[in-house]
Amino acid sequence: MKILFLGDVMGRAGRAAISDRLPKLRDDWGLDFVVVNGENASGGMGLTGDHAKLLLQAGADVVTLGDHAFDQKDMMRFIESEPRIIRPLNYAKEAPGKGARVFSDRRGRKVLVAQVLGNVFMKRAFDDPFSAIEAELKRFPLGGAVQAALVDMHCEATSEKMAMGHWCDGRASVVVGTHTHVPTGDAQILEGGTAFLSDAGMCGDYNSVIGMEKAEPMRRFVTGMAKERFSPARGDVTLCGFYVETDDRSGRAKRCEAVRIGGRLAQASPI
Repeated sequence: MKILFLGDVMGRAGRAAISDRLPKLRDDWGLDFVVVNGENASGGMGLTGDHAKLLLQAGADVVTLGDHAFDQKDMMRFIESEPRIIRPLNYAKEAPGKGARVFSDRRGRKVLVAQVLGNVFMKRAFDDPFSAIEAELKRFPLGGAVQAALVDMHCEATSEKMAMGHWCDGRASVVVGTHTHVPTGDAQILEGGTAFLSDAGMCGDYNSVIGMEKAEPMRRFVTGMAKERFSPARGDVTLCGFYVETDDRSGRAKRCEAVRIGGRLAQASPI
């Protein structure tokens, strides 16, 4: 199975880049399954229902969220009617939606998609992500109930992301980090056959401060005072993500590669 994961979509420019480029990527690369993290797609904070529809129409099979899952209030209702939106598994127990679901690719192969939030350096303490994902991996064993499994580990600390990768090794096809908006250079297949990348990076304008126009973040760092709201940068977008090929029988990864397309961080495509 050919799987593409695209990192945090940042604002209007990120949405436009997904709409413009993802349909062609699906065709050119023969992608079987696409997951997009969309939690910053609406003004840099959260995701609206309308913008979720746009990402799905562009070719995403599943859209994951994150700690900003419900910053846009209409997502509280929309997520209940759209099963292809996944919020963090270890979010508040009263939160609407689901943190893990099994989907089918276009050939009927089953894919588990789950997201968990880390705890290190996050603004609030969430439920233990390791025990939360453990329950899902036991319910849907790789190579049995599902032919592939992808875990989006949404957190700050690279150490916590790496620990999750090793925790899931051999039981998930892919563990990929999101949230920091900075792509890492450690794409690898772990000993048990799980493809791992600490952070996929963002789909946004890298002539920015993690996707925001530079002036206001720099002012706050220098003066400690806020003057304006943060605003997503609107320049040339780099699509950043993780490409993985898996074995259908075992569900384990055979190949993986970081993806950076267009913009300031462009590199050769993995196909």
